Amino acid sequence: MAGWQVGIDIGGTFTDIVAARGAEFRTAKVPSRLADPVGSIFAALEAIGIEPAGIADLVHGTTRVTNAIVEGRLEPVTLLATAGFEDVIEIGRQSRKDLYRLEVPPKPAPLVPSGRRIPVAERMAHDGSILRPLTDIDAAVDAALATGARSIAVMLLHSYANPAHEAALAERLRGRVPYLSLSHQVNPEAREYERCVATVLNAAVMPLAAEYLARLRAELPARVQLHVMHSAGGMASPEAAAERPLLMALSGPAAGVAAAAVVARETGEAALLSFDMGGTTTDVALILDGRAEITLDAKLADQPLRQPMVAIESIGAGGGSIVQHGPGGLSVGPRSAGAEPGPACYGRGGTAPTVCDANAILGYLNPRRRLGGTITLDTARAAAAFAPLADRLGLPVVELALGVLRVADATMARALNKITVERGVDGRGATLLAFGGMGPMHAAGLAATYGIRRVLVPHASSAFSALGCVAAEMSYTRQRTLRLPGEDFDAARLAEARAALLDELAAPLLAQGVAREALAVEETGLIRYRGQSYAVDVPLPGPVDGAGLGLAFEERHRALFGFASGEAWEMLGLRLCVAAPRRMDLAAPTGEAVPPGPFATDPCWFTPDGPVPTPRYERAGLAPPHRIAGPAIIEDDWSTILVPPGWSATARPGGHILLLREDA
Repeated sequence: MAGWQVGIDIGGTFTDIVAARGAEFRTAKVPSRLADPVGSIFAALEAIGIEPAGIADLVHGTTRVTNAIVEGRLEPVTLLATAGFEDVIEIGRQSRKDLYRLEVPPKPAPLVPSGRRIPVAERMAHDGSILRPLTDIDAAVDAALATGARSIAVMLLHSYANPAHEAALAERLRGRVPYLSLSHQVNPEAREYERCVATVLNAAVMPLAAEYLARLRAELPARVQLHVMHSAGGMASPEAAAERPLLMALSGPAAGVAAAAVVARETGEAALLSFDMGGTTTDVALILDGRAEITLDAKLADQPLRQPMVAIESIGAGGGSIVQHGPGGLSVGPRSAGAEPGPACYGRGGTAPTVCDANAILGYLNPRRRLGGTITLDTARAAAAFAPLADRLGLPVVELALGVLRVADATMARALNKITVERGVDGRGATLLAFGGMGPMHAAGLAATYGIRRVLVPHASSAFSALGCVAAEMSYTRQRTLRLPGEDFDAARLAEARAALLDELAAPLLAQGVAREALAVEETGLIRYRGQSYAVDVPLPGPVDGAGLGLAFEERHRALFGFASGEAWEMLGLRLCVAAPRRMDLAAPTGEAVPPGPFATDPCWFTPDGPVPTPRYERAGLAPPHRIAGPAIIEDDWSTILVPPGWSATARPGGHILLLREDA
C-alpha cells in the first residue's frame, strides 16, 4: 500500500497535522511544544495513529526561523564587506521607525557589532566590471576566522552583477567555518543595505535551521521524503532550506495562503481574502485570479528580508490573545496565553481573559465537546477571568465579552485594509476565506465589520495550513537585478539572464528526480519609470521585445495607479519561479444529501438584550444543497463556525461551507 502524504504546521499554540492516502484522510491538533518542535511533530503523528515508517512524504511548515528573528535569538555573525561599506549595516536608510516619537529608537541596532565587521580590499562596478581586484584575501579571511564566529556573511558591493570575488572568498572559507552566507546567493539584487541585512540574517539563523532539520531528518526513517514550506508558498528540500533558511521566515502562514489560492482557482473566486486566525496570530492575504501577491518588501523585527514571499499581513490577535485595558480603551494582543497554560476556559491554569474566553462566555463554544478529545471547556473559569475587568469597567461580564469581540473584529479589519485599500483594491466585493482554529468563529463578525457579504469556510478549515503543506508544489523563486533600459532594449541579455536563472532554479528539482519537461516556469519582469525607487511586476509570457514590454508595463501601471505617463522606463530586474506541480485535491468527498438536524440547542448571546436559542449542527452531516439559517453553530472536533442572525450557511461541493448575509 502507498505511504501517507503528511503535512504538519507548527504554530505558536497548536501543531496541526493532515494526512492523506488514497481516499483516507486524517487530521488532528496537538498543543505545540515550543521547546521541542520535533517532539510536536511526533506527538501529532501519534494523535492520528500513523507510524513514521508508514509515511511516504512529509511537508513541514514552521515559525521557528520567524520566532528566532522576532525574539532576537540569533547566532553571532562576522561580516566581510567591501572596504568602505562595512558600516552600511549600521548606517541603514536614515529613516526613523516612528517620525514623531523621539523616545522610540530611530532604527534597529546593527545586527553585527563593529568589531566583527571586516573590510575587504576589492571593488566592482554596477555592471560587474572590476574596478579594484581582490587583494590580500588571506588577511581578510584570517581576520574573520579570528573572531571565532561560527557563521560568516559575505556582502561585497555589486556582487549581484559579478559574484567572482565573493566566490573566491567562499572558496577560502569553506571547511574552515561551519556556516557561510553569500549575498549573491541570498539576494542577488541592488540595494546594498537590504542585501547586507538579508545576508546577515540568513547567516544568523543558519545554525538553528540546519541543526533542527538535521535532527528531524535523523529521527525520521530514511525512506521518508522530507520537505519544508518556504515563504513564497511552495516547498523546498531540507538541504536548500538549510543553506538559505531565510526562505522559511513565513513558512507556516504561506502554506495557508497557498491552499487558499488553490481553493480560489477551484471555486472560481476572482477576489479572495484569506483569513487565518489561530491561537496566537491572525494572518491575512489578498488573492486575485487565483494567485497570491509576491513581495520582496517584507520585514521582521523591523529588518528587511528581501526574499520572495507571499504578501501576508500578520497581527498579534488570535484566540489566545489576552484582553487588556489601557489609556486607549480595550485591546487584544499581542500578548497571548499560548498553548501553556492557554485560555482560562481550557482549565490548564490560565487566568488572564482572552478572546477565546469571550467566545465561551457568549455560548459559542460547546462545553460538552472535548476539543481534539483532550480539552474540556470550562465556561465558569472563562467568566472568572473576565470578572475583575468587568467589575473595574462597571459592565456585566456578557457585555464585556461582546465588546471584546467587536474590538478583535475591528483590529482584524484594519489588517484587511492594509492588503486591500492601501493597495487600491475594494475588498468589500471579495469573498472572505476563513480558516485556522478561530477563523470560522469570527468570520461573519469580521465580514460585517468590513462590509463583506460572502464567507467561505473550506474543508479541513481548522488545519488548513497543514493541508496547504500537503497540496504544495515543490518550487524555488529567485529575483535578480538587470537594469535594462527601454530604449535600445537588450533582448539578448534578458534571454541570457532568463536561461541562467532557469538552470539555477531547476537544478535542485532535477536532482530530486523531476523531469525537466514537467517543470512549470513563471517569469516576471520588474519594470519602473526611470528615476522611480520601486518597480511593478509585469508577467513575461514568452519571448519579448522592448516595444511589447513597454506597452505591457504601461497597462500594468495604469491598472495599479490609474495613470501611465509614457516616460522612459527600464527593466530593473527579473523574477523566476520554477515549480514541479504536485496536485492534491483539496476538496472532501461529498456526503449524502440527508436533511440535517441539530444535535443540541444552547443559549447564545449576540446582543446585550438576552440570549437566543441557537441550534448546533455537526459539520460532517452537511452536504449540498443543505442550507441553515442563522442563528446557528456548525462544529467539528477542532473548529466552530458561527452563523449569526441575519446570515445563512449553505453546504457546497468539496466540503466547503458558504456563509451569506441575508441581503446578499
